[in-house]
Amino acid sequence: MGSSLDTNTAQDGYWYALREEIKAELDVKETARSNARIDRAIEDASRRIDGLMHRTFAPVTATRYYDWPMRPSGAYTPWILRLNNSELISVTTLTSGGHTITADQYNLEPNRSGPPFSRMEIKLSTDAAYGGGATYQRDVTITGLWGYRNTEQTAGTTVEALDATETGVDVDAATSAAVGVGAILRVDSERMIVTERQQLDTGQTVGGGGLTNQNNATAVTVQSGAAFAAGETILIDAERMLIEDIAGTSLIVRRAWDGSTIAAHSVGATIYAPRTLTVQRGALGTTADTHTSGSTIYRWMPPGPIRQLCVAEAVTDLLQGRSGYARTAGTGDSEREVYGRGLKDLRASAYQQYGRKARTRSV
Repeated sequence: MGSSLDTNTAQDGYWYALREEIKAELDVKETARSNARIDRAIEDASRRIDGLMHRTFAPVTATRYYDWPMRPSGAYTPWILRLNNSELISVTTLTSGGHTITADQYNLEPNRSGPPFSRMEIKLSTDAAYGGGATYQRDVTITGLWGYRNTEQTAGTTVEALDATETGVDVDAATSAAVGVGAILRVDSERMIVTERQQLDTGQTVGGGGLTNQNNATAVTVQSGAAFAAGETILIDAERMLIEDIAGTSLIVRRAWDGSTIAAHSVGATIYAPRTLTVQRGALGTTADTHTSGSTIYRWMPPGPIRQLCVAEAVTDLLQGRSGYARTAGTGDSEREVYGRGLKDLRASAYQQYGRKARTRSV
């Protein structure tokens, strides 16, 4: 059985849920302390899911090396290269013994609707073959996109040109509404991971008669409703508000969002939104590059049940931590630790759909 070596091992701490999703579940205030605890819980939950599912889901660009599959101790199938604990989404180049094997000379298996692929088989109708190097060790080199599946959605666009070193990316309102801390983004061929969000002047101010400090004052008059997006959070003075709908030049908002305090706001008050993303450049095996203003931003989407399980695991961890890991139900001999209603079912359902079952070989 061949071994593999990954020269671009992902140490990026990719997550399967966003910080903002956890905060919405718990209604946590925006503080550096709570953010750090939430981030730790999401990281832990994501790695537990990898272990439970026996696979990683995020797309990683990497070069990996495998032994020539024809080994005396193995089955005599030298045209089959099993990827073992790795899975392929797509292949950029395949070489063996220093010779390139082209895409028309191999099959990605198993043959179904798409990735992930767990083995590469040389087409027996071609003259291609594994081997030919000085040794069978690390004879096969595969460069490609590794992981479960590369499912992406368009998030929005950049609103500034980027050089290859800048870590603060200004984005449009659509991206601000769709992206949170922990999101995996792609601009051109570069992937980035959002590590924080900063407020940016939207160029809009409070119009009309201003805003009173009453919960039923939910219409914010602006100069252009098109400058915002439903689902985006805005900041006026020290109060955050969630935009639930947009009607012409009125933003219909939920007041005192994210633990902030409701307050009155004068006409002309500047409206900010978290449209500057602090990102890790060249993430998941890609290379930091330059990008033009108006470049499309794509967001990688984990499978729905995996995202939901990550949210549930993280929320349960946070609630247990707040109680000193002493959340219990019942008394006496019937007392038991409480892990969160339905968490066991979520784990079982996610594993049934996405867990990688152990591959066995007959002897």
